[in-house]
Amino acid sequence: MGEFTMPSLGADMDEGTLVEWLVEPGAPIRRGDPVAVVETAKSTIEVECFESGTMGRPLVEPGTTVPVGTPLALIETAAGTRGKAGRARKPRKEPQGPPAPERTRPAEPAEPVRTREPVASEAPGHGHVEAGPLIRHLAEEGGVDLAALRGSGPGGRVTRADIERVVAAAPTARTPTARAPRARVTPLARRRAAELGVDLSSVAGTGKDAVIRAEDVSRAASGHAGAPSPPPRTTAAVRASRPSEDQAPAMRRAIARLMSRANRDVPHYYLSTTVDMAVPMDWLHDRNRRSPMSERLLPAALLLKAAALAAHEVPELNGFWTDDRFTAGEGVHLGVAVSLRGGGLIAPVLRGADTLEVPALMSALKDLVSRARTGRLRGSEVSGATLTVTNLGDQGVETVFGVVHPPQVALVGFGRVVDRPWAVDGLLGVRPVVTVTLSADHRATDGAVGARYLTSVDRLLQNPEKL
Repeated sequence: MGEFTMPSLGADMDEGTLVEWLVEPGAPIRRGDPVAVVETAKSTIEVECFESGTMGRPLVEPGTTVPVGTPLALIETAAGTRGKAGRARKPRKEPQGPPAPERTRPAEPAEPVRTREPVASEAPGHGHVEAGPLIRHLAEEGGVDLAALRGSGPGGRVTRADIERVVAAAPTARTPTARAPRARVTPLARRRAAELGVDLSSVAGTGKDAVIRAEDVSRAASGHAGAPSPPPRTTAAVRASRPSEDQAPAMRRAIARLMSRANRDVPHYYLSTTVDMAVPMDWLHDRNRRSPMSERLLPAALLLKAAALAAHEVPELNGFWTDDRFTAGEGVHLGVAVSLRGGGLIAPVLRGADTLEVPALMSALKDLVSRARTGRLRGSEVSGATLTVTNLGDQGVETVFGVVHPPQVALVGFGRVVDRPWAVDGLLGVRPVVTVTLSADHRATDGAVGARYLTSVDRLLQNPEKL
């Protein structure tokens, strides 16, 4: 038996509010599956489980605010051992690096169904079926009628392999009593549908594997002209549907605490350089002319890729300062500062940014920004950044000096690409240029290392086809 706990989703997070459970008790879960929606001072985030097993008894009701590390639910782990399903980390005790690689999960034993099986002369469905949660869930997902199935286990017991064999068969070969699988619905979404009088069969789910979430129900209800007036909503329902503007004051306080601590504890130094963008902009325009609209790139994609590759070349700026020493990051994971419509900002993580092709990085960036602004990020996407990048070019800003986000040791800033007089080979002309800045922790590096980083960014941008 394990515990799913309120996770630490950033160095500035001390508590969180459970908004919604995404799985019901008895449902099977795997490591990395989103289990709950948690509201922090900055955003509403889907939190994943770190253990495989079966969802057990919830310990906290939606709408409850609890400190980081508080057990939220019990998890019946696959191995039957007690462990932590959600890890709560103290903000400043260890680097927020990427999660450890998932270990190979041992094969789960087939779970038998304790049932009085109908004998050959009995009509299917006359036997009483007492199924465990895993077998019932698998049967429901695959549209399999347990009462009509005779198992291959000892004494005719139904096993997981029996369910999978029936599901794998062609639809025409299924038993006449097989049922169409029901849409998967979170518990809060089911309650919200009852409150608002929404028919779940008409709702399209936007969660993982098309799971219907509470916000899907609310969205569907807003289009129902004849929907009955809902009864007073629970605290959880109110929290789950609050506009992002309601989070702005709490977010500003959280940002103020973190930035005040960063300015107090981190001895910053600042560098800047101006990069000639004529070559990369020409390459970008040429590529975009030959690409469909959906595959066109923005200058931000080139800037982010150059920042990531430069961090790979200058690893002294890519990591964490903890316990009075620097620890290099395992991989380049860029935190990208995103302004939210209700005010404030959040920095979701582009993992392995230096290994992504520019089009893939562009696609991942669009996805992260979209989900950050609609409150649909996951816990693994808001922690573990090894270097943060802020780009205020689209806001008209030409130069930005940011504050290092501890325990990271550097922050890169990009301004707007502007036309400026520029001398090339002794000839003066007008060229597009961008100002690139670096804010860094003087405990980990000095100006010489920072200068080497900015020089790498410049050199990489002059060869856009190699990014």
